[in-house]
Amino acid sequence: MSRGALRLHFRAGSHATKPRRAPRPRPRPRLHLRPRPVAGGRRPLAWPLRLLAMAGAFAFMVAFAVVLARLTLEPSPASSPLVHTNLHPGRSLRAYLEQPGLRDTVKQIGGNLLLGVPFGVLVPVVAPRARGLLRVVALTAIVMLLVEFAQGALITGRAFDIDDVILNTAGALAGHLLLGRRLGRAVHARAPRERA
Repeated sequence: MSRGALRLHFRAGSHATKPRRAPRPRPRPRLHLRPRPVAGGRRPLAWPLRLLAMAGAFAFMVAFAVVLARLTLEPSPASSPLVHTNLHPGRSLRAYLEQPGLRDTVKQIGGNLLLGVPFGVLVPVVAPRARGLLRVVALTAIVMLLVEFAQGALITGRAFDIDDVILNTAGALAGHLLLGRRLGRAVHARAPRERA
């Protein structure tokens, strides 16, 4: 065997027996107590604060549910001859507006609007996946429809009224636009995705 062939054989053999380097392990993601800034300079809340905000909003939601039940699901036998089921949107609103006393009109319309506001404010904080405008409105409409069905079917002196559902849903819409959207974004702001 010539020297050139021996060198080539030796180089090829030594190159083939070189040990391969083990791949470097990727670093584990760290638990960040300090939130990363999001686009626009806003930082999402740290997870303990986010958890506290959600728990507080949930407590307010439970308290609101108790108040809602007391206001809408208590029997009122004295009102039995006065209440009628309303399936035509606008009929009860016209009746409220035609009442001679402004106080009763404000009480009926304003009260129904105010009953919906907590949904618009609290749902985006309690349920981050339901914080969009359409989802808040749909959720409020469903809950209020169930309340009205219960009133009409089970409670003495109460009746189903579609205008109450419309006013409650409008209140939730106003609450969401005025405060709920901002609270939802503040509590559940999304961190930007890192570019690879």
